[in-house]
Amino acid sequence: MEFFRKVKGKLASLAFGQKAEKLAEKHLRANGYTVIEGNYRCRDGEIDLIARDGGYLVFCEVKARRNRAYGTALEGVTPSKIRKIKKAAEHYLLKKKLSGVDCRFDIVTIDESSGGTKVELIKNAF
Repeated sequence: MEFFRKVKGKLASLAFGQKAEKLAEKHLRANGYTVIEGNYRCRDGEIDLIARDGGYLVFCEVKARRNRAYGTALEGVTPSKIRKIKKAAEHYLLKKKLSGVDCRFDIVTIDESSGGTKVELIKNAF
């Protein structure tokens, strides 16, 4: 039974993460972004959403929390996570043969710890 409880918890967590990324994408579009792709992965890391905002190519991290047991969503973007996102962004730029492009790193936080859903966009976060 313990195994099934763990699997059920993992599936619920994955579903929450997917819901958060869809909500973040919707929020970016509502703020004038053009979303190019999501869940870009390479061996160095992952980028949740890649978008255009004006003249910027934006690499966007999405962090969501249902409660504050592990801190706020923003606190979940650790220095280690930032390094991995930057390495993945470098990989993306090389793979797509993009040079001389103005880039930015944004964070979308989603907080459901207070009963409702609060979405916040932090531009040029790191």
